[in-house]
Amino acid sequence: MKCVLITGGSRGIGRAMVELFSSEGYNVAFTYKSSDSAARELSDKCGALAIKADSSNSIMIEAAVKRVEEVFGGVDVLINNAAVCQSGLITELSTSDWERLFSVNMTSVFLYSKLVLPKMLNKKWGRIINIGSMWGTVGASCEVAYSASKAAVEGFTKALAKEVGPSGITVNAIAPGVIDTDMNSSYTEEDIASLCDMTPVCRMGQPVEIAEAALFLASDKSAFITGEIMNISGGFVV
Repeated sequence: MKCVLITGGSRGIGRAMVELFSSEGYNVAFTYKSSDSAARELSDKCGALAIKADSSNSIMIEAAVKRVEEVFGGVDVLINNAAVCQSGLITELSTSDWERLFSVNMTSVFLYSKLVLPKMLNKKWGRIINIGSMWGTVGASCEVAYSASKAAVEGFTKALAKEVGPSGITVNAIAPGVIDTDMNSSYTEEDIASLCDMTPVCRMGQPVEIAEAALFLASDKSAFITGEIMNISGGFVV
C-alpha cells in the first residue's frame, strides 16, 4: 500500500486530497499548522495520520517526514500543498512578509522534496506533486509575493523533474484557478463574481476537482508525464 504525505491537509484543497486518497486505499499522512480540532476530526474520519508541523519551520518539517517514515516506512507520493497568501501593494509589503510567504510556499517545497527523495531514489519510484497557482503563471496585481513564490514552484518543478526522471520519479505541479476555499475568503462577493465572469466555465472550482487531478498524477497512469504544470482554472488561463 502506497503512502502519501500531504502538507497543509486540514482544510480546503488539502482536506479534499486527504479524503480522496484515503478512500482510494492509500496510507495517508497530512500536516497542519494550528487547526487542531479540524485535524483530529479529519484524522478520525479518514484514518489518516495527522502531524502538527509549521511549514515555515525546518525542524518541524524534518520531524514530520521522520514520523511518516516511522509509521509507514517512507513516502511514495509527496503533495506539497501548504501555502499562505497576502494581498496588498508592493510598497506596503514588508521584508518579513515576503520572507514568510517564500518560506511556506517555496522553501517548504524544497525541504520536503529533499527529505523524501532518498527513499524514492532507493525504490526507483516516486511522485512529487506541487500545488502552485495560476497567479504563478500569469501574475496577480497586489499579490506580488504570492505570485513570485508560486512562479518559483513552477521553475522548481521543471528542474527537479529533469534531475530525478532517470530514477523513475515524476515531478509535476497543479496550478489551480479560483477555488472555493478559505484562502479566497478575503475577496468580496463582488470580487468573486468578477473572477467567475472572467472564467469561461463561469464558476469557482471545487477542492475535489484539484484532488482528482492529484490522484491521477500520483498513479501509474501518469508515468510518462513529468515536469508539467497542469492548469486547472476553468479556462481562466488559456
